[in-house]
Amino acid sequence: MSVFASLVEQLADLLQPLFATASTAAAIVLFTMVVRLAVHPLSRAAARGQKARTRIAPQLAELRAKHAKNPERLKKAVMELHAKEKVSPFAGCLPSLLQAPAFFLMYHLFSGDRMAGHTLFAAPLGDHWADALAHGGVLGPAGQVYLVLFAIVAAVAAFNFRRTKRQLATQPLDAGTADTPGAGAIQKVMPLLSFATLITVAVVPLAAALYVVTSTTWTVVERAVLFREPRPAEVLATGA
Repeated sequence: MSVFASLVEQLADLLQPLFATASTAAAIVLFTMVVRLAVHPLSRAAARGQKARTRIAPQLAELRAKHAKNPERLKKAVMELHAKEKVSPFAGCLPSLLQAPAFFLMYHLFSGDRMAGHTLFAAPLGDHWADALAHGGVLGPAGQVYLVLFAIVAAVAAFNFRRTKRQLATQPLDAGTADTPGAGAIQKVMPLLSFATLITVAVVPLAAALYVVTSTTWTVVERAVLFREPRPAEVLATGA
């Protein structure tokens, strides 16, 4: 863990001439972007996998209807289809799983006394939103830093909410998933999960909150690019 701490400290030293007292905060943002850039190839693979699963959804529905009374045969047929189409049902989990250790390291290494003396403008990186409220209130110097973070998260979440809701509307539940208890409710609630980051930012130390905000913003932009709908000219060019 000291390796990661040293990396961020070295980045902070390099950024100090540009960002002065906010150099550590800038280093955390840059560190987050490096982590996300390293995971990006897996994100691209996960996007390809999700597109492939969407493409084979009609075939999966046919298999479920065909082998509805034979679970073992259905399982084998689904595995064969996944192998034929080179689709992994777990590919989408890898980017999130690999990011989790980085977040917990950030939370452990850059909270409390470890961040003493390091600030983002008037907000100490080791403090929480509750500390900002206790020292100046919502509109106090530290409180204003959190207001900016909340505004960024809310804007990103609103964008992701509209995009996710639009995607779910154009990709209805397939025959097998529709029979799962609570599947419809989950589909309705899923777009709202974009706003859960607001709670995370409010309860973790500011250093970890910077990681969360940067990573969340990266995720939304990355998915918007990877899952963008092709323009008519692009569709004609590919012969689709």
